[in-house]
Amino acid sequence: MLTCDRLVLQQGLFSLTANVGFEVGLVTALIGPSGAGKSTLLAAIAGFLQPSSGRLLWDGTNLTDAAPGARPVSVLFQDNNLFPHLSTAQNVGLGLRPDLKLDGAQHSQVGAALADVGLDGFADRKPSALSGGQQSRVALARVLVADRPIVLLDEPFAALGPALKDEMLDLVRSKLKTAGKTIIMVTHDPSDARRIADQAALVADGTVAQPVATDSLLDNPPPALAAYLG
Repeated sequence: MLTCDRLVLQQGLFSLTANVGFEVGLVTALIGPSGAGKSTLLAAIAGFLQPSSGRLLWDGTNLTDAAPGARPVSVLFQDNNLFPHLSTAQNVGLGLRPDLKLDGAQHSQVGAALADVGLDGFADRKPSALSGGQQSRVALARVLVADRPIVLLDEPFAALGPALKDEMLDLVRSKLKTAGKTIIMVTHDPSDARRIADQAALVADGTVAQPVATDSLLDNPPPALAAYLG
């Protein structure tokens, strides 16, 4: 389990408290008003934000002071975080080795990941030659080769059209959920949560609520969520 043990996160005057657990192998949606702290929580889990107090635990191991690169975490960002001067294959290969000194087996892994996300034959293309949806697939392929047990989704498909966004969410579920990853995704869209999330947690009023079944939360929203959903 990924456990936020009395975690307190502060940025200026903003404070967020998380005393929750995320079950292994499930997709959890973080939902709530803009500015409530959803991305702040992901930043803390990834190691980009140091908590002012509390602990972050993974399977009993304390990750609170671990550097981002030492954590069992991959992140899909909203802008896909692709390097424009690198090819598609090289961008994916970064998930295996930051210096891109890949051996034959690792090159094969990259090729297999690209095929898995529907980009077989795109290895030599630069990001500028790809559509938005294809760039999202490259970022997903990089997460596949990195093969870390925790995957954080910070609205990586928000800029895509509805049909393409649904396609990417389905791909996340089929490739990452099926592989047993623990997935935490930020979303402002309840339909995204219903589509792939096993459970959902409300982030509002400075607190991260304990995750519950997605349909249960959305069908019977607490006042803060009802006000947000309108």
